[in-house]
Amino acid sequence: MKRLTILLLALSLMIIPVTVLAGEGPMALPAGSNADANMHNQEGLKHFGKGHFDVALKHFEEAAAADKSIGEVHFNEAVALDKLGRHAEATMHFKAAKKNAKGNEKIINSPILNAHIGH
Repeated sequence: MKRLTILLLALSLMIIPVTVLAGEGPMALPAGSNADANMHNQEGLKHFGKGHFDVALKHFEEAAAADKSIGEVHFNEAVALDKLGRHAEATMHFKAAKKNAKGNEKIINSPILNAHIGH
């Protein structure tokens, strides 16, 4: 019975998105970022905070379309994808976030990012 309980607990933890465990969410863009990217990112942050992860993702994608060189944009896409259970896509964006982090320690040392990319 004890083994079954442990197995069920382990399986239930695998269902929970990594962001729930890490307590991490999307972030604001650096000062001086592209205005369109920033506008869409702000909308994405609002929707993410309300639990509208699909709508948030669309805004983060629009922010990325405005400027793909911003690491925070990729990070935000990744956490939204993670919340939607789209982990392979999230991993892709976490890798792009790390590549474009430009020294942002919150991205570089992010537990959720490193859990996805295996570092």
